[in-house]
Amino acid sequence: MSDHASVHPKLELTDSQWRAKLTPAEYRVLRQAGTEPAFVGEYTDTKTEGVYRCRACNAELFRSDSKFESHCGWPSFFTPLAGDAVIERVDDSLGMRRVEVLCANCGSHLGHVFSGEGYPTPTDQRYCINSISLVLVPKAA
Repeated sequence: MSDHASVHPKLELTDSQWRAKLTPAEYRVLRQAGTEPAFVGEYTDTKTEGVYRCRACNAELFRSDSKFESHCGWPSFFTPLAGDAVIERVDDSLGMRRVEVLCANCGSHLGHVFSGEGYPTPTDQRYCINSISLVLVPKAA
């Protein structure tokens, strides 16, 4: 985990530009670190092959072959697409210590990563990501 005190994204927009680009629900999660309700997200149970991109900036984040069923209510991945696709930082909000996951390209909030939960994955990590933070680009036939 890289604990960055601040995020230095490649794509930087003003708050008013983000508000114009995103829906209110997208803005709440991506720019204000909100969380969508469990088990209602578009990609929670999706099995489609492809690449998951950041909804805010279209950067590639996760591949479908790293997605797994965690039954937690949000899409779960065991690793990002590349080591530099996401930024991880300590999140002490809500009275608990978690690790927040952000898009390295635009600094948008994606979700959190958890370790040591005993999931049968190659990394023993669960990237718990809000569906509303993602866009799935299906694999070409």
